[in-house]
Amino acid sequence: MVVLGNMGLESVSDWVPDPGCVWLWHSSPATVEKAHQAPVSAVPPSYIQARHLRGFREQIACGLDMSRLLVAALDFPGQCDIRAMTYVINSHLRRHDTYRSWFEFTDTQHIVRRTIGDPADIELIPVEHGEMTSKQWQDYILTTPSPLEWDCFRFAIIQRDDQFTLCISIDHLHFDATFIGTIFLEIRSMYDVLMDGGVPIPLQQVASYEEYCLRERAYTSALTLESPGIREWIEFFESNDGSLPSFPLPLGDTSLLAAGGVSSLRLMDARQTAGFEAACTDAGARFSGGVFACAALAEYELTGARTYYAVTPAGTRSTAAEFVTSGWFIGHIPLTVPVGSSFSETARAAQGSFDSSTHLAKVPFERVLELAPWLTKPPSRGGFPMLSFLDAGVPPLSAVIASQLGRANTRVFTDGKIAARVCMWVNKFHDETTMTASFPDNPIAHDSVARYLEAMKSMCIRVAEGRGEMAHSRNGAQLQRQSF
Repeated sequence: MVVLGNMGLESVSDWVPDPGCVWLWHSSPATVEKAHQAPVSAVPPSYIQARHLRGFREQIACGLDMSRLLVAALDFPGQCDIRAMTYVINSHLRRHDTYRSWFEFTDTQHIVRRTIGDPADIELIPVEHGEMTSKQWQDYILTTPSPLEWDCFRFAIIQRDDQFTLCISIDHLHFDATFIGTIFLEIRSMYDVLMDGGVPIPLQQVASYEEYCLRERAYTSALTLESPGIREWIEFFESNDGSLPSFPLPLGDTSLLAAGGVSSLRLMDARQTAGFEAACTDAGARFSGGVFACAALAEYELTGARTYYAVTPAGTRSTAAEFVTSGWFIGHIPLTVPVGSSFSETARAAQGSFDSSTHLAKVPFERVLELAPWLTKPPSRGGFPMLSFLDAGVPPLSAVIASQLGRANTRVFTDGKIAARVCMWVNKFHDETTMTASFPDNPIAHDSVARYLEAMKSMCIRVAEGRGEMAHSRNGAQLQRQSF
């Protein structure tokens, strides 16, 4: 998940929106019937979709749930024109082919896609609900249908005297965090034109997520044990005892948890962010390399680990059309960063590891496990952590941040359910750099994640303020901090 500028990441269970008249959009009976009758498609799910579906089924089989929803809200002025908003929502769902599909298991492993043939068969109908209590609203969002149902998305508004809030909840199956800003721009631009008396505007041509799935499958099917990408992933697995790395601090017993926690903090203010970027440039790295270097140095201070292993998500959109297309366009990159004698040395190593491994985002680790079955699949609970970096000043996201979104009280929420792993997001904006983590909700994990975040903040500030060049103590237990 990405946290966009002026958008805070919080749990839906903590969201208490101002009351108002609620309108909910439901699938028409004819659409539900068309979805149930949809024929089997030859298009497979993407690897990350299949991972999501299998993880969900495993959790349900244990009587547990998992974090799976992307929830966001955006304020509009005035009274909502329900007819216009209905047109906009249906246009969005018909425009992106991922929403025409749903999935089912034919046996323990095989997943098939069923696809509605005609986009025009998709129709959501508005229903006036009246006021909801905060608990009713939260429950409604959290009961968004599962990824094994066709309509695993919800659209709703809360209408007040002089403004309304549009809320969207979509299962991760069809949606990644990169698209959050884009969907709001798409919906808002279409709605505003209709409200201004214009005709529906022609939007930029979108790509096909189904075609992306086919390209991914064709590429991965051609891989063998001799393929360089497979060999590099195997080397990474074997450097971590045959699996993926684990979070370096204790998380307690996560086997029976039913909820997840979220913590956020400001790593650096505007001045410190600029100083940090300058230090990265002086070191011969970029901001991303500096972030991963600080993670390596922070982990060294916490645990004494001399090599930092991590997995970072990377977008796999490659065309202008894909950047405006709904779908889960995410791969993963393995990072191996030796802790150097200084920030500069570590940042250069981190940047080199990241840059030399970006091509591995096209190689799902499930494909690695298919070809190298002696490696260990990460557990569905307490699995490998992820550290993500986002620079909001880089196009196309910069255009979204510079748009009306930041001024429209736009909010992004986690569903508060148990996270499969510790996920961390470092987000760079023009006025600050922030870090957010989601994690299993127990006291041990809370303490460990808080320690980790504070260690990251301390390291980043030292670098930003010119105190980042450090030497190892001879005992190898900690880094000795030396001011310039």
